[in-house]
Amino acid sequence: MNEASDRPCSASGSAPPKDRHSNRADYGGPVAEFEIPTVRLILRSWWESDRPPFAKMNADSAVMEFFPSPLSREESDALVSRFVDELAQRNYCPWAVEERDSGGFIGFVGLHEVPEYLPFAPAIEVGWRLARPFWGRGYATEAAAAALAFGFDTLGIDKIVSFTSTVNLRSRRVMERLSMSRNPDEDFEHPKVAEGHTLRPHVLYRLEAEAWHRKTGSPA
Repeated sequence: MNEASDRPCSASGSAPPKDRHSNRADYGGPVAEFEIPTVRLILRSWWESDRPPFAKMNADSAVMEFFPSPLSREESDALVSRFVDELAQRNYCPWAVEERDSGGFIGFVGLHEVPEYLPFAPAIEVGWRLARPFWGRGYATEAAAAALAFGFDTLGIDKIVSFTSTVNLRSRRVMERLSMSRNPDEDFEHPKVAEGHTLRPHVLYRLEAEAWHRKTGSPA
C-alpha cells in the first residue's frame, strides 16, 4: 500500500528506524520503506524474502478455499510484483504484514483498486489474506482497521468497499467488525467465476468516510 506520509502514527505510513533492517541479509526492499504499525503487526512494503512464504500460503487449499484454485509459485510471484507496482504507482497496495513479536511474514492486508469489470467499479477495496497459523487472533481486523484509517485519514478516500463470496462467512464477519455495511441489492455474480459455481455469488460491503470519522472521532 503506500509510501505516502511520514507521520509516525498507527494510521499513517512512516519510514522504519534506520537500524531496523541493518542485520537482515535477506532484506530486498528499498532503503526508505513504507510502514503502518499497529499494536501487534506491521503493514509494510514487500521484500523479496516474502515471496517463498507467500507462495506457500497461496498453495494452501484451506487459505484458498474461497478462490477458484490455489496459486502456483509463478502466479504467486506475479501477484507480489503487481502489488509492488501498485504501491509505486498509486501510493497504496495490499501490503505485506509482519508479526511484531516474531518478525515473521503472515500474509497481506491493504487497499487495492477494484478491477474495472466488477459492477461497482471504480472503487477502492480493503482486503486481506493470512496464513492459516495466524487465523483466529483478530489480526485481519486489526490490520484492516489500520488500512482503513490510512485510506480515510491520510489519502482522503470517500468510501472503501470489500467483497467476497457469499459463503465466506469468516471474511464477512471481519467486514462487519469493521462497521462495514451490506445492501443486499448490491450483491452480484462474479464475472470471472463460472456460472453455477458455489463461489460465483458475491456480497459487497462498504464504509463511507463520514461514518468512519464519526466512529473514530478522526477529523474529516
